[in-house]
Amino acid sequence: GGPGSRVRETLRAGRRRRAAEDLFGREADAPVSHPGDDPWLEVRALIPDGTGCDFRVNTMTYQPGAELPAVETHVMEHGLLMLQGGGIYRLSDRWYQVEAGDFIWMARYCPQWFGAIGKSPAKYIIYKDWDRVPGF
Repeated sequence: GGPGSRVRETLRAGRRRRAAEDLFGREADAPVSHPGDDPWLEVRALIPDGTGCDFRVNTMTYQPGAELPAVETHVMEHGLLMLQGGGIYRLSDRWYQVEAGDFIWMARYCPQWFGAIGKSPAKYIIYKDWDRVPGF
């Protein structure tokens, strides 16, 4: 784990999708996962699979001191908005201190990592294109 490890996604063929459905819900009711089985890192998937959407929106909540289990590299551009707390965000070989209200847009294949700092949880909402061929 930690900022020295790497995870890289591979491009998958896009799935045939039906038309997107209207969605409404509450974040607290969204399914929860814990990357790396870390109970201090919580991901809530706000867009369920099978809705016809070609994107994903998740919230990620980090308890103080929690971090992504590895440096990630994604095939798609994506962005996030810090909702609360703060931390350190790595983009390529640069490190940024971020806090609630900050916005980050990440390029394709940009190595990235986040660790929460401070005495309260850090949380952001993240958007990713999904099930589409990058650049189209």
